[in-house]
Formats: sequence, C-alpha cells, structure tokens
Amino acid sequence: MRAVILREPGDPANLRLEDWPAPLPGSGEVVVRVRAAAINHRDVWIRRGQYAGIRLPAILGSDASGEVTAVGDDVSKSWIGREVVIDPSLGWGPDPRAQAASFHLLGMPTEGTYAEFVKVPAANVHAKPSHLTIEEAAALPLAGVTAYRALVTRAALRSGEIVLITGIGGGVALAALTIAVSLGATVYVTSGSDKKIAMAKRYGATDGVSYHASGWSRTLLEIIGRRPDVIVDGAGSDTFAQALDIVKPGGRIVTYGATCGSVPNLEVRRIFWKQIDLLGSTMGTSEDFTRMLEIYAKGLHPVVDSVVPLEDVAKAHARIDNGEQFGKIVLRI
Repeated sequence: MRAVILREPGDPANLRLEDWPAPLPGSGEVVVRVRAAAINHRDVWIRRGQYAGIRLPAILGSDASGEVTAVGDDVSKSWIGREVVIDPSLGWGPDPRAQAASFHLLGMPTEGTYAEFVKVPAANVHAKPSHLTIEEAAALPLAGVTAYRALVTRAALRSGEIVLITGIGGGVALAALTIAVSLGATVYVTSGSDKKIAMAKRYGATDGVSYHASGWSRTLLEIIGRRPDVIVDGAGSDTFAQALDIVKPGGRIVTYGATCGSVPNLEVRRIFWKQIDLLGSTMGTSEDFTRMLEIYAKGLHPVVDSVVPLEDVAKAHARIDNGEQFGKIVLRI
C-alpha cells in the first residue's frame, strides 16, 4: 500500500509517500480501506519532534473514515464493505475517569491513517453517520471526542449556560462550539484573527474578541454582560490565567491542551477564593465516542477547512504551521 512515512522529525517535507506493507487483521481486528484522513495537531507535534516517546519510522494519523475490507476470524463478516468511522483511542483501561498507562492513539507508535489501509480493533469501528460525507466523517473522531468529553463528561454542560471557547479555528474548539450550541448553550469565542471570529459566528457563536487586543477579557465581559459558566481552553499560558479571572464564582474551567505553554505565575488564590472547578480532560473513552456520534447523528456537521490529496500532505502540514486553517484539513486517499 501507499503510506506517508515520517523517518526523521523536522519540517513538512519530511513527510514522504512510500510503499509500505499492507496490514492483515488478527484476532478481534478489522482492516479499513481509508478514503479520508484528517490532520490533528498531535501529528504536527510528532512531525516537529515535540511529542513524548516518539518512535520512528511512523505512519501518522489518528482520524479516518472508509470501508472495512477484511476482518479477523472471530469478527462478523457483516462488517465487510460497510462505511465506517474509526475511534482512534486504544487501551483506555477500566476506569472511565482517567486513561490507563497503556492508553495511546493511532498514528505512532501504532500505524496510523495517512495510508491506504489501517488495522484497528473491531470495537473501534462505528457506522458512518449517513448524512456526513466521507471527508466530514474523517474530520470528526479525535476533535469530536475531545470536545464532547470536555463539555459533557467533565464540565456537565447544561442548556442555557454561557460558554467561552478560546482559540477558535482549531478542530477541538470548533467541535466544542458545534456541540455546545446543539446542547442549548450560548457561546462566545476568542481568536487572534478577526476573520476567524466572524466565521465562528456563522457556526453559532454569539460574539467574540481578539486575544491580541489590550484588555480583551474586560471587553468580553462587557459584551456578555455577565461572567461565563464554563470556559473551554486549549491554549494555556496567559489565556488560562485570564480564564481564572473572568469565569464566574463556582464556574468550571476545562483545559484540554497548552499550545501556548504553561501558565506563568499562577495565583492559586484565584482558584480557591472563587470556588472554581478546574477540570483536566483529554481524548475520551469508547462511551464518550459513542455519545459524541449520537449528537452528530442528529444532523450536525464538523467544520472542514479543506480537502487535499494524500500527495499534498506536506502542504497541508505547512498550512497548519502557518495557523491558516479554520476547521479540519482532510487528506483524500
């Protein structure tokens, strides 16, 4: 099969299309003919050499949709030919509150989805929601389950609440916007781009502010008229520190990443005095994934930035390096 192989970390040109042995299904496994695969920031960090435990060479990619072409001896042959979307989480473990040490994702060290075929446990394939295109289905898994767990499993979002989502434009932030609006929340956003804020309003955001503007948090509170109930943050750094200031007393802050780094000079007093629930969240369980699909099956669509051929994977990574995307970039295979 053809697959994109990363042999050395570095710039996007290090992602090269090569011939690679096609997988065969073992016990409890299926092989999926990948039709579309989405790019996540995790892939970018691995490609740059900024991810823990990197093992190379590797086939990156956690997200995919396609059809099942082969199954293990103990898997129902009724799966063969069915269009599916893949849950990329492997080895979560028995405790739904937190992942086990064995937890990992498709796309290093397990061979990922930047390839014509991928092998996964049969339990990790789900019927593709019929209203989604194959590219939209590929854009859904990792961002969708991360956003669902942050908002629903961890923050226990309720209809009528006000949610602030930082850094709109990335896959998780946009999935959180889509899910929060569908659950009856009022959503505000931040971004470094006025254009992205305007686009977010097209997808249901009420308003937003640029985090480059001086005093953006005060401006946001003036726009909202009160403090948000829930803040969903994947940036960290000063954005997280501002979140501690603006969330309402007794509110919830969910952090799922720190793309801008750790928080400088964190004042713990602001957490306990305001009685804030500070919640960490990452990826999700198989149940989180199933519940996320159920929400999208009601007619929701993930936001797709662009669809490019597998051969242009380096150009797609460069677009993310430059922060140009709004939504998921999908590789057509």
